[in-house]
Amino acid sequence: MEEKLKQQPSSCVKVVLFGPESTGKTTLSRQLARHYHSVWVPEYAREYLQNKWNNERKTCEPNDLLPIAIGQMNLENSLAQKTNSVLICDTDLLETKVYSEAYYLGTCDPILDTYALKNSYDLYFLTYIDTPWEADDLRDKPNERERMFKAFQSALEMHNRPYILLKGNKKERLELATKHIDKLLENNR
Repeated sequence: MEEKLKQQPSSCVKVVLFGPESTGKTTLSRQLARHYHSVWVPEYAREYLQNKWNNERKTCEPNDLLPIAIGQMNLENSLAQKTNSVLICDTDLLETKVYSEAYYLGTCDPILDTYALKNSYDLYFLTYIDTPWEADDLRDKPNERERMFKAFQSALEMHNRPYILLKGNKKERLELATKHIDKLLENNR
């Protein structure tokens, strides 16, 4: 199982959109992939949990987290082979760890915890909560956005992850993100 959570080597720059639900991560992931003529890694948890909701009317439970993490890494490792420039990740295992700790009394499966900290990325974009809340079947914390944002920011700081805070409208976020990705690509040449 542990092999399934490990990042495979790749030559691309990897960036992660990171933050609470309904903060524009998917929208920006798509924009960045288009901008760089590259690929983006969707959030596997959305597909997995939407299917669970549609079929069982059940929400996420602790035993769902490892299958979600494995699915996420399968997607990431597969898509990383399709680009040699930049891979845009809509999430990563550290985000799954934050959600696990927020929802399940501060706990996280030890294997997930290990790979959430072991896998590495060139830069995180922490998305702020200044975007309008958009409800759907899976989002459930509209009144806890500030608390969740602090949990995500704290995780980045506690684990010494390089990050840029993204605030503002879609255009402002895209401009700031591309400015930082351009620097990474320049340094990666």
